[in-house]
Amino acid sequence: MTTTSTLAEEVLEVGRRVGLDEVATCSAEPFTEARRLLEQRRDEGLHGGMQFTYRNPARSTDPSATLPGARSLVVGALRYDTDVPPPPPAPAGRVARYATEDHYGELRRALTAVRDHLRAAGHRAVVVADDNALVDRAAAVRAGIGWYGKSSNVLVPRRGSWFVLGSVITDAELGASRDPVPDGCGACRRCLDGCPTGAIVAPGVVDAGRCLSWHLQVTGDFPRQHRAALGDRIYGCDECQEVCPPSRRDARDGGTAGDGGAAGDAVPVAAPGAGAPGSWVDLRWMLTASDDELLGALGRWYVPRRDPRYLRRNALVVLGNTADPTAGWVRDVLAGHLDGDDDLLARHAAWAACALGLRGWLEEGGWDRRPAVAEELAAVDAGGDVPDDRPADVSARGARGEDEGR
Repeated sequence: MTTTSTLAEEVLEVGRRVGLDEVATCSAEPFTEARRLLEQRRDEGLHGGMQFTYRNPARSTDPSATLPGARSLVVGALRYDTDVPPPPPAPAGRVARYATEDHYGELRRALTAVRDHLRAAGHRAVVVADDNALVDRAAAVRAGIGWYGKSSNVLVPRRGSWFVLGSVITDAELGASRDPVPDGCGACRRCLDGCPTGAIVAPGVVDAGRCLSWHLQVTGDFPRQHRAALGDRIYGCDECQEVCPPSRRDARDGGTAGDGGAAGDAVPVAAPGAGAPGSWVDLRWMLTASDDELLGALGRWYVPRRDPRYLRRNALVVLGNTADPTAGWVRDVLAGHLDGDDDLLARHAAWAACALGLRGWLEEGGWDRRPAVAEELAAVDAGGDVPDDRPADVSARGARGEDEGR
């Protein structure tokens, strides 16, 4: 019969063998402090409507709710690539590094090997990763994989936060394989100061209502006050990790964040069903592709209600922040959405036109008479968030449908 200590050593070895960068065991006792914080922040409105582990804190903080009789967790961390190629020549949206490939799929496969070993030893075991069944960060901290950074990410000593996290819940008694990791942030506050919208309102506390990554996944209008801050981000935001000293050190030593890679074509993305967009996604493609093409290529992302209009909404904001207003195809794309039957997209196209200095062109086309567009223009006039480094009006540089660079 396999002893507890021997089984614990075996599962750790299995985890390392199948590619986990960090793997440790700990108890499966309820995470009472995590539950208290989830409920407190939800009550304070800091969840910004986010569900995930906020939906049912009693469940997401108690491993036995997923596996009755749970006694231990095997917690795994998988490092994802921090090498980001430079942007392509065409206007493109930047994808957060964790989402450039199916890193969670790779993590689940590794954790499944651990689960299978436990089952073969006669124990019950289930994998939980990115499915809201467990507070993954709290589990990683308890297991001694890292500490809570001020960004609320888990920071692995000397390696930072470029990891996806998950666990195997089991009824095996495995004990704790590591001691807790002491806080390593000290007086550093680069993540708080570096957040584009000030979403990290206190050390370890994120106001989801200000978080760009969250707003990219929410229905309705993208908040006007945060549109310019979105910059070229089309999915996710890595800013708090990019400024974090341990994470920057790991990118420098183990990857080449911001330096590596050759300039390539923006992804006219993967073929439908391929689901791996890479680091950049072509905005022109996003704003002209069919629903099936968008979901086929980008469907692995969290798309609100599986509705591609929200991908287009986000792309219109990024277009307004990054495009060359003299390119005729930009006006063609905007015109298509100003003429379309979707008021949400018409509003965002109007904002993008104003951000690009094309308001005169918009009004010459008569789109300002459309109620949804008039509403957006009124908001801009009232102080809506439009970049202030654009020319007031560049509409004279190219008429609708003309494209010097098409």
